[in-house]
Amino acid sequence: MNVRARNGTLEGKTALITGASRGIGAAIARDLSAHGAYVVVNYRTSQAQAQDVVDEVQAAGGGAEGRQCDVSKMASAQDLFAQLSQSGHGVDILVNNAGIARDRSFRKMADDQWNDVLQTNLNGAMYCTRFAVENMAPRGYGRVINIASIVGQIGAFGQTNYAAAKGALVSFTKALALEVARYGITVNAICPGYIGTGMWDAIPADVRAEIVENIPMRRVGEPQEVASCVRYLVTEGTYITGQAINVNGGLYRGG
Repeated sequence: MNVRARNGTLEGKTALITGASRGIGAAIARDLSAHGAYVVVNYRTSQAQAQDVVDEVQAAGGGAEGRQCDVSKMASAQDLFAQLSQSGHGVDILVNNAGIARDRSFRKMADDQWNDVLQTNLNGAMYCTRFAVENMAPRGYGRVINIASIVGQIGAFGQTNYAAAKGALVSFTKALALEVARYGITVNAICPGYIGTGMWDAIPADVRAEIVENIPMRRVGEPQEVASCVRYLVTEGTYITGQAINVNGGLYRGG
């Protein structure tokens, strides 16, 4: 048992956060770094934004680097993990946060809109988890956190592709947890509701107001509130695995 991790510190641990150049991913990177982890800030195209996160972490005294990878491509994910292993930063904590949206009503949705979302949001998480688990299992320790969504639980108009991917990610989490628990690896999903990111800001103001009215806490969440949940699961939550944890202000209260 890792006593330091149980005490809430992550010194000596390497955390890879996919899609970490902004929003929830960036908040997770900052938070895990503040608790001692060396963070790998993954991005696909937003190099400048990822570097801003790295610079911020380093300015605060933490260790960080940016790494480009398109997680939707298996070869790209494999290269990323090989590079990290060669540099002495085998992944102890994987946060599968990378995701895209291609919203369209189902009857008008093109095949590429469906396939692109599932390839990134579901298969991308699977690729990264596959390579991470191969590194974690021999060491007898690992933490995998899949960032799912309330949309995968209750659906959303125009998001059949996104809902399918995020719902499947929760099922993947539960099944994988059974297989890897024997290796000291925990696997959990977090299902955020509406969070104050750029995606939220892009919603028309009148629609946002209507959404907030339906949230029992009468506000949207902050990226840091998701990051705090991630941190708990990778530090104190040593006996939690196979769970989907809601961070949604009470908007959805199911399991």
